[in-house]
Amino acid sequence: MKILVNNRKAAFDYNISNEMIAGLVLSGSEVKSLKASQASLKGAYISIRHSPNPEAYLVKAHITPYKYAGIKNPDPEKERKLLLNKKEISSLIGKEKGTVIIPLEIFVGTKGLIKLKIGVGKGKKKYDKRSSIKKREIERRIKRQED
Repeated sequence: MKILVNNRKAAFDYNISNEMIAGLVLSGSEVKSLKASQASLKGAYISIRHSPNPEAYLVKAHITPYKYAGIKNPDPEKERKLLLNKKEISSLIGKEKGTVIIPLEIFVGTKGLIKLKIGVGKGKKKYDKRSSIKKREIERRIKRQED
């Protein structure tokens, strides 16, 4: 499993409680761009639409246009459909108030397919973020002293 794009701020900004893996509907040039790690998940989120059947979409994820694709490059921030069934989508819908579905990372799964790891999280407060920064700093100091 090769990680192509990682959302580093997700673990810092949210307490992630539930994780799931979903497929992505992409064009060929988007796949090539992703395999070259030309994407960003900063500010991206998952939106669930309740048309006749519930569908999940990846919103505001930036995939840079592939430079050798020619004219058929899609919009870099278009909404991309996630491949999830009804049961998986219903488990993602927040039962608690204030939960958000966020993309965590894009990776190459089995058989070379592009997969998206998503998580259900609740936003951290400012004091929670401070405590996580403090823990990280303490771990760095300990590691420096051991070396």
